[in-house]
Amino acid sequence: MTTEPVSPAARSDVPFYVLAAGAGIATGWVDVTINDLLFTALLVLTACMLLCLLRPRWPWRWVVVVGMFIPLTELAAYLILTVKPMRAQVYGSFLAALPGIAGAYGGALMRGVLDNLRTLR
Repeated sequence: MTTEPVSPAARSDVPFYVLAAGAGIATGWVDVTINDLLFTALLVLTACMLLCLLRPRWPWRWVVVVGMFIPLTELAAYLILTVKPMRAQVYGSFLAALPGIAGAYGGALMRGVLDNLRTLR
């Protein structure tokens, strides 16, 4: 079994971590302004699914990265802005990571199916 050398710049996940952090911050901001937990869960699901379609290895990392920025954004909104999230909204922001698990592993599964379909050609 031979492996082809891959340059570190081609395999770097740093842009994807930045994308995940941006998605988490944007989702947290939407959660603070709209205050709809279902819409927040949909955004987390979509972000994790997209990130796992792009980088399917270790799907749990996208859930952690996207999910940790939602409560941090709510904390920043509490400290900086005049918008004060309710206690239930803060607790709900931690629960928003649960749909992210389904999205991440669903995205990784879709990527595996797409890779298998490409090899059949």
